[in-house]
Amino acid sequence: MRTSFLQSMILTAAFAPLVLFAQQSAPAATAKAAAPTDLTGYWVSVVTEDWLYRMVTPKKGDYSGVPLNAAARKVADAWDPAKDEAAGEQCKAYGAPAITRIPGRLHITWQDDNTLKIEKDSGTQTRLLHFAGSPAGAGGDWQGVSTAAWDVAAGARGPAPGNGMKVMTSKLKPGYLRKNGIPYSANAVVTEFYDRVNEANGDSWLVVETIVDDPANLTQPFTTSTHFRKQADGAGWNPTPCTAR
Repeated sequence: MRTSFLQSMILTAAFAPLVLFAQQSAPAATAKAAAPTDLTGYWVSVVTEDWLYRMVTPKKGDYSGVPLNAAARKVADAWDPAKDEAAGEQCKAYGAPAITRIPGRLHITWQDDNTLKIEKDSGTQTRLLHFAGSPAGAGGDWQGVSTAAWDVAAGARGPAPGNGMKVMTSKLKPGYLRKNGIPYSANAVVTEFYDRVNEANGDSWLVVETIVDDPANLTQPFTTSTHFRKQADGAGWNPTPCTAR
């Protein structure tokens, strides 16, 4: 009996390093494989809030609800869409800090196992969300550089997978939070939370919370929540150019 026990202990000690090596050598799961929810497909905007600021272009000087500082209000008061058009900058309101607020459709796909692609038909914009770290030398355009991670929740036994995605975006080209010239700077940082909600009737919703932190223009972070409903297919997908008005 004692001999069998000793033999078992010797075998366990002999194979333990092999087990540990196998565990350490196992490749990490890709973002696509580790996804706790499926965000892919076609989604259409459902405008249930800020209708007057999203469905039509607000009047110059109307920055209600946006915590602008004095310098930013002065910039917004000088908004001139003709000047933006002449400069070829009609897409100022279609950058990462504001693109989800533009009514239209999203098409979300995996570009590769660690990069999620979000296309928007309004303005014909494309965002790449990098789960494996930001690419070197990128940025400086309307969509900036976005890094993504699956959200985790605190659990009794440590962090547990959540049901959504967190995205951080920086290195932006300066643009507008709304189409009427409300500015954000190149140093703005955008934090987004994407959550899919499935209802009993079969409807699926994508809820995107967007937090823009830009001390150059805002007295506090600017937060919005935007809703999209899942579509069965690409019917209605209609890429259109940016407009400044």
